[in-house]
Amino acid sequence: MGSFSIWHWLIVLVVVLLLFGRGKIPELMGDMAKGIKSFKKGMSEDEEADTSGKTVEHRNDETVTSGKEKTSKS
Repeated sequence: MGSFSIWHWLIVLVVVLLLFGRGKIPELMGDMAKGIKSFKKGMSEDEEADTSGKTVEHRNDETVTSGKEKTSKS
């Protein structure tokens, strides 16, 4: 019950080919590759934007006590 025989895989392959057709599978794989390349490009652009030298300026007279509350030292 744990493993499938070669006949099981052949039947699955025939069903997939009938559903999608011979030309559709390479087209889907190409689209998936384009999506992965686009994702990687977007991630590298995000990393470049993060390291562009933008910094957060902190003022010495402010102390953050929690995520939403901010108090000023007087």
